[in-house]
Amino acid sequence: MIRPRRSVLFMPGSNARALEKARSLAADGIIFDLEDSVAPDEKPNARAQIAKALSDGGFGGRERIIRTNAPASSFWQDDSALAAQARPDAILVPKIAGPEDIAAIGARLDQLGADPAIRLWVMIETPLAVLRIAEIAACAHAKDARLSAFVIGPNDISLDTRIRMKPGRAEMVPLFLNCVVAARSYGIEILDGPFSDFSDAAGFAAECEQARDLGFDGKTLIHPAQIEAANRIFRPSGNELAEARGIIAAFEQPEAAGKGAIRYEGRMVERLHAEMARRTLAMADAIGALEKSAT
Repeated sequence: MIRPRRSVLFMPGSNARALEKARSLAADGIIFDLEDSVAPDEKPNARAQIAKALSDGGFGGRERIIRTNAPASSFWQDDSALAAQARPDAILVPKIAGPEDIAAIGARLDQLGADPAIRLWVMIETPLAVLRIAEIAACAHAKDARLSAFVIGPNDISLDTRIRMKPGRAEMVPLFLNCVVAARSYGIEILDGPFSDFSDAAGFAAECEQARDLGFDGKTLIHPAQIEAANRIFRPSGNELAEARGIIAAFEQPEAAGKGAIRYEGRMVERLHAEMARRTLAMADAIGALEKSAT
């Protein structure tokens, strides 16, 4: 099933007002955060507020994700218990190092009796996770696997590797592409990390365009002001939709029957382009359905 993930917004679990506002925002997904945005002494309150928000519902078709603290932290046991009970669409777990972490998280969720439908998203934010990305991605093909999405953490990677984060992120692109290829190899969705300066609209838009062109499915956000641009940039454009319809129509012509490639508007297109076109149209339909459900 194709699901839009153009804009996935972090919301502090300790901020009841923010959780209430999330019900009316145009984000494709909401991450109810228990980690970085929540002070240690506020985490019990944040768990209670997240549980209530998910129980009350009202989020429409928006994807609901709980970000826990790292499995090595003292908060993991309570966070994972909350996630199993609250039944979000997914949990997002930070500080993954390798496939052994995926197995341990899965075992913990199974021990808690978590609904098998709860998906596992993981933060790729350590040098070791980047180095072992193919092994981690391969976990998605294991029996009863929950793993379904990666979220890149460029700032953490920069901190640990000393690769400088500069406008354009050219130094980071090889790492991003390695993660995108691994994700696609095993059918995993992949989201770009947040852009910290939410007052820099032009910089944010440029980073969204870069992420889209690198193959990311969407972007994680830290402020509601970023939603509109992310939704627009990761949405198939009118020209893309028109071309997709044209390619599909061309392959449906009698003279194209049995052909692997045809001439279309002065260039050769293959049947793989028709498959790409069908996905583009399906994504546009999914976005339309999600937006309708949110109104």
